[in-house]
Amino acid sequence: MSIDEHVPAVMLDEASEALEELAGVLADGQTLRDALQQLAESACRVIPDAENVSVTAVDPDGASTVAATDDKVLAIDADQYAAGDGPCLEAATTQRPVRATVTDGREKWPEFAAAAERAGVVAYLSAPIVVEDELLGSLNLYSSHERAFDPFDEALLRLFVTAASTAITGFRRYERSRRLIEHLHRALESRAEIDQAKGVLMAAHGVDAEEAFSRLVTESQERNTKLREVARNLLASVRRRS
Repeated sequence: MSIDEHVPAVMLDEASEALEELAGVLADGQTLRDALQQLAESACRVIPDAENVSVTAVDPDGASTVAATDDKVLAIDADQYAAGDGPCLEAATTQRPVRATVTDGREKWPEFAAAAERAGVVAYLSAPIVVEDELLGSLNLYSSHERAFDPFDEALLRLFVTAASTAITGFRRYERSRRLIEHLHRALESRAEIDQAKGVLMAAHGVDAEEAFSRLVTESQERNTKLREVARNLLASVRRRS
């Protein structure tokens, strides 16, 4: 087997190692932005023609770059966002990879072409990031060589897009679990405060637990205040008097 024939296998090994590193970022509890930055840096290292990489996020407020390996490429995507058109947004809209060069982009995407030329970028490859049938953005590659990004580069890019989708899915599940735990913790705290407030009213007015709770509810409704706040205020007033 020739040296050239070894290249795809080596690239795949490096891609596998990079994806394992990405999993480690998430396992360490870092933020999604940290994970996407790691993804961009790994893709830049592994994909042969990628001199720089960025990650575009698309949400109801528009598109933005959430990770990039070099600030000099930020303007390329920013000009696409401002124009509302370009290979990055086309990849997101069509949900298919889009390869573009400055030469063929001057007429179709003039803002992109102008920004790319200023940054010394000649070729650009973008692939959509989709999670659970929801479009989240795109992964974007930049090169100073017009013939950059062959089918093998695109195959590697798809691996990293899959990794990005997995990372985002895992992070969303983690965030949902974290919010649920926080909600339950607050609920338990509120229950404890309400029970303490009931005890105060029972002792002060010689009423049973049902009547004490009813008084708390009545004050909550009259003051248009959450029940836990009524309980908290009552306990605070008792502490001030003691």
